[in-house]
Amino acid sequence: NREVLRGGPEQKSRGFVLHSNDYFNETNSYTVNEDICLTATLDILKAMAFEGGPHEALFALGYCGWSPGQLENEISGNGWLTVPFSRELLFGLPIESRYDAALARLGITRATLSATAGHG
Repeated sequence: NREVLRGGPEQKSRGFVLHSNDYFNETNSYTVNEDICLTATLDILKAMAFEGGPHEALFALGYCGWSPGQLENEISGNGWLTVPFSRELLFGLPIESRYDAALARLGITRATLSATAGHG
């Protein structure tokens, strides 16, 4: 009973699960940070369906890809907004509330979001 998100335009039939660290498969899971892991194999789906799996998880089909340095350049050019990690933002809020909640963490709203980039 989980939502399936669109992870990106690459390999749309491939699934990725970003999840809490209470599930970890030594051969298939990747540690993102001390709280979060990524698993992209069927074992995570089986665990989620039949064995309980991780307590918190996001399931997405597809991914985005960048060439080396491309994402870093886009971030430094203000092509992306980033917020500090928040378990509530990642897993706790309803999907439809997360964008506005992320903006609020930056002290802005959709109405105050500007198309003009700047460096402070």
